This record gives sequence, C-alpha cells and structure tokens, in this order.
Amino acid sequence: KFAIEAGDMIFAPRMKALLLRAVVLARRHRALAEATRRAWRRRLEHDLDAVMALAPTNRHGRRLRRRYGKVRDHLFTFLDHPDIAADNNGSERELRPTATYRKVTGGFRSTWGADFFANVRSVVGTAARHGLDAYTAIKNAVTGASLPIDPLPG
Repeated sequence: KFAIEAGDMIFAPRMKALLLRAVVLARRHRALAEATRRAWRRRLEHDLDAVMALAPTNRHGRRLRRRYGKVRDHLFTFLDHPDIAADNNGSERELRPTATYRKVTGGFRSTWGADFFANVRSVVGTAARHGLDAYTAIKNAVTGASLPIDPLPG
C-alpha cells in the first residue's frame, strides 16, 4: 500500500492484486484436493513471474520488488503444505499477552524474569494448541516428563 501511495503504479498494484488472490485462496486451501492446490500453486507462480519481470521506475516499487524477490520461494508455501497456516496470525495472537503484560507492568525487572515469563508462555501456549491444560504442561516441563502429543490439528 505504501509503495502505491508513494507513486509506484507499475509493480505494487499488480503485486497487491496477486497477493489478494492468494489470500482468498488461503481461506479455503485446507479443503482443496492436492492436485487442485498444485494447479493453483503453478498458476500463482506463473503470475508471480510476470509481476516480478516488471521494472518499476519508482524507488519504493524497486525496493518492494527486491524484498519480494528475496522471499518469493516462500510466498505460496501454504499450498504445498496444507497444515501450515497461510498467515502469521497465530504467532501474533501468541505475542499479544506478552506485549500487554509489558505495557501494564512497565516491563520486567530482570533478564531472568523476562526469560522465565517467555518460557512459561511458550510451554502453556504449545500445550493449549495440543489440547493440554496449563497445569499439566508446567508440571511435565518441571519434572521432565512428557506426554505423547498428537500432531497439531489441521
């Protein structure tokens, strides 16, 4: 959006349109058959090749094109692996309580406290995604015991 607002009318609008198509597809990618996902991946990659071949004249468009050039192999990974989320919203949701805690309390008084909080949040968050309660997860982490955990639900 910034590159478009900054005047790039060559690369950024086309890249935005391509990514919006991918977002619409991502909402239903888990329900698609493998052959359908492969076909969509080929189609999106072909369209991405065409967009990346454009030569933006605006410096913001050139910068955006370089940035996407570095990560282009990973843009449509969700089509190869349906168990992978197409976005990072899960990660953002996991970080939100930590950011809220930091803002409310003014931060941690020691590095040890920050590390301890991060470890507990990690154990509890991972356990919740696997259907375990926080108490069991912390007890298992402290005692070194582990429970057989099924793969993440997809």
